Amino acid sequence: MSTQIVRPARTLQGSLTLPGDKSISHRYGMLAGIAAGTTRLVNFSTGADPHSTLGCMEALGAIVEKGERGTVTVTGTGGVFTAPSAPLDCGNSGSTMRMLSGLIAPHAGTYTLIGDESLTPRPMERIRKPLSMMGAEMHLTEGHAPITIHGRPLKAIDFDTPIPSAQVKTAVLFAGFQADGTTTLSEAIRTRDHSEHALKAFGATLTRTGDRLAIPGGQRLTAIPELVVPGDLSSAAFFLCAALLFEDSNLVLDSLGMNPTRSALLDVIVALGGKIKVLNVEEHNGEMIGTIQVNRAPGGLKSVDITGALSAQLIDELPVIAAIAPYTTGGIRIRDAKELRIKESDRIALVAKNLKAMGAQFTEFEDGLDIPGNQTLHGATIDSGLDHRIAMAFSIAALRATSDTEIDGAEAAAVSFPEFFAQLETLCPR
Repeated sequence: MSTQIVRPARTLQGSLTLPGDKSISHRYGMLAGIAAGTTRLVNFSTGADPHSTLGCMEALGAIVEKGERGTVTVTGTGGVFTAPSAPLDCGNSGSTMRMLSGLIAPHAGTYTLIGDESLTPRPMERIRKPLSMMGAEMHLTEGHAPITIHGRPLKAIDFDTPIPSAQVKTAVLFAGFQADGTTTLSEAIRTRDHSEHALKAFGATLTRTGDRLAIPGGQRLTAIPELVVPGDLSSAAFFLCAALLFEDSNLVLDSLGMNPTRSALLDVIVALGGKIKVLNVEEHNGEMIGTIQVNRAPGGLKSVDITGALSAQLIDELPVIAAIAPYTTGGIRIRDAKELRIKESDRIALVAKNLKAMGAQFTEFEDGLDIPGNQTLHGATIDSGLDHRIAMAFSIAALRATSDTEIDGAEAAAVSFPEFFAQLETLCPR
């Protein structure tokens, strides 16, 4: 494992253009891979996970060419996948494994999906159930990967998602546009809608009425000459939280994804005392892309409670919000976030372990944490658990610590954001 030293900073100043959104890159890569024709993807994510998706699409028959500065050209299969002789390697990417299962389930042949030691234990029953209802033959290994899919024609279903999950929704929609009949899906808590926008961009018919989506089957997708991937808002979360730590901070984020279904993060940043000014915003294929300026309001960081639907909407950003909680005036309370325990790591346990290492007081619960404010943290050795979000979250907490912090397993950041430490260094004068 590699170690990264993060030193205390005096402020955070500057501008960034973030790598392409990981969630959108996955979806564009998959749909370009099954569409007819060639799609050019601009600002494709530099993270390892979406490139696992591209590797799987190549194995399924798509032609993928990687250019400079995040440009990827994908020539799709025209709606027909070829079962590869070797397993489809999803690497560390649960997104790849869950969403791709829905995409390939209607295709003849046998497909095996594998992952690394972090991905293998993660739960996959949540996608097997709806896909099996559609007629898919899927075999799990005690509820986990490896997954074996024997492709066959699927039939439409009406499905109510039992948990808020954009990945489960996507697996059903990706199977649904290829099934016999019209598949409908409802979600009590609306999750990010990147899949809906991506499907429409590639020519699919899909409608939403209230909390219910409907997608007719038997559809074929058509390539798009050029698609721009917005900057990753989940990656921006680390810098947004860093900007809250300093009274004179000034951060500008260019070409940032500002999808309304992910605006909960910006709402929490404002609730914590951030000032956000939107300098520009445009729509590209249903996705909002804008430039924002972020400062901290006078009076220090405020406190927030994150529970219920808000916890589901912020599940990826909760580790960094928890990491800066000791610096708030009134603390942060997180509940209804049990899903954090089955991510790349048990993120609740690792947040607790590393807060303790830095000298913070807190109370851990099965589904969250209570973290009091007005605390002073010292530098420590951080155990990332080889989880990219833990490594980056505690790099932000380290900026206000009283001494240097060592991030063990810092290379994990490359899963989503290889440039993270270099960009953090440019923004933080010492």
